[in-house]
Amino acid sequence: MSSAIAPYACHPEDSRGRLHPERMSTFRSPWQRDRDRIIHSSAFRRLKHKTQVFVEHDGEAYRGDYFRTRLTHTVEVAQVARTIAGALGLNTDLAETVALAHDLGHPPFGHTGEDALAALMQPYGGFDHNAQALRIVTRLERHYADFDGLNLTWEALEGIAKHNGPVTGSLPYALAEVNADWDLELHTNASAEAQVAAVADDVAYNHHDLHDGLRADLFTEDELAELPVVGPAFAEVDHLYPDLDPTRRRYEALRRVFGVMVEDVIAVAQNRLAGLQPQSAQEIRDMDGPIIRFSKPLYQNIKAIKSFLFTRMYRAPAVVVERTKVTAMLNDLFPLFLHDPGRMPDHWSDLARKAGDETACARIVLDYVAGMTDRFAIAEHQRLFPRR
Repeated sequence: MSSAIAPYACHPEDSRGRLHPERMSTFRSPWQRDRDRIIHSSAFRRLKHKTQVFVEHDGEAYRGDYFRTRLTHTVEVAQVARTIAGALGLNTDLAETVALAHDLGHPPFGHTGEDALAALMQPYGGFDHNAQALRIVTRLERHYADFDGLNLTWEALEGIAKHNGPVTGSLPYALAEVNADWDLELHTNASAEAQVAAVADDVAYNHHDLHDGLRADLFTEDELAELPVVGPAFAEVDHLYPDLDPTRRRYEALRRVFGVMVEDVIAVAQNRLAGLQPQSAQEIRDMDGPIIRFSKPLYQNIKAIKSFLFTRMYRAPAVVVERTKVTAMLNDLFPLFLHDPGRMPDHWSDLARKAGDETACARIVLDYVAGMTDRFAIAEHQRLFPRR
């Protein structure tokens, strides 16, 4: 297997293994096994009913069956990661593994939910979805007889922790706990495969947020024509296919935007790798910065697209109304469970009652609330606060 990939890729025979030793699989590499454990986890299944931007119960208003959820987003990221990793001679299984795990720690209601829980948890160590993903795969998934968590390889845990870059300064408590058990060398870059997963995340959400925003009628194709990359894509489609029906025109243009981003990342990485000639995965980790990234011109263009999406989509009036509603829900639920743990299911209330202090109790409540899907959080709020 290793002969088919580059020397700077992560090779399965060089894996640092698992915290709890296990017998090697006879037919799967370590990262294929990690990938399968993530896919079969409870947290992965819950992504089906966690949202990106639009709250699930708004399906009628926003034709919501077509919008991305955390699960469909994650599948798209994994697909992009495999494509880029394969083109660069990297280990596609590890890149896919990190991509599949990267959003496991997201709470209900997208980034709005994360902002609300971060504020609620500020006295108790804060909240960070990357750190929560590590907590899930090392502690909260409890299906195996010999260990808590999924017992993923060191490389998978490193990728989850550092795919956005080295982690310095004060650590989120969930990350600090995992790192105390097993040093993830947080001061270094992640593997090239984990860096690919991070860029694939950017590619996927920039592409699909344009799609979803158009479907939600938050902006029009004519407005997108003013944006870099997007405008030229629509112009190219109009030149090649005059009078194309609107749905096909939209798809043809946005898949070109998708292609521009992927091809740019691959070209930049190929040039940098050819110049630097790294001979091991560790050389990638020890570099001054990431090896996988957009070119500077495209990065500036993507910033312009993100700025447009922030104003016209993430802070659109209809979305802001929902942000206010779901923030209020979490501001009701979290303090209720913290001060009356018996309102949670037996397993969680038992853990909370046995916690040593309020901080420990708050972190258990967080695990419960952050694990909720959108629709479960809404249903619980309606049950516990019927008059609101």
